[in-house]
Amino acid sequence: MRAISVSQDIHATPQQIFAVLRDPARHAELDGSGMLRGRPQGPSPLGPGDRFSMGMAQGRIAYRSVNAVVEYDQDRLIAWETWGEFRGRRLVGGQRWRYELTPPEDTASGAATRVTHTYDWSRARLPRLVIELPGYPRRMGPAMARTLERLAAAVRD
Repeated sequence: MRAISVSQDIHATPQQIFAVLRDPARHAELDGSGMLRGRPQGPSPLGPGDRFSMGMAQGRIAYRSVNAVVEYDQDRLIAWETWGEFRGRRLVGGQRWRYELTPPEDTASGAATRVTHTYDWSRARLPRLVIELPGYPRRMGPAMARTLERLAAAVRD
């Protein structure tokens, strides 16, 4: 399977967490990989089927990712598929970034919301060449864990 998931319990309501995830202006602040450069273009907050773009960089190569929200369940699930474009042409992409929020069973106890962050490259164009050989699956786990830590800090502030 071409996917990796990382989970963390975050002491916030699903609504608080989802509000941050739906705001593309906050994505660079959350990014644990260091690749997002911000400057989002598109709707905010995000909803089903919305398209947005984001400034990105891999090493010295700067580009914009073009993203479409492909899964959406208010306060429970949001996922977008991302493409790297250069001069209007899709060169790479097809990966999905997914956040699934599982509320605590007992909300009165103040228990945490479980957030599962998944990077799925099973639909990606040229996955072996563009994703696996450069080692992204190995690096994404730690980067995604940092993203969840930053998400926890963002909803605390």
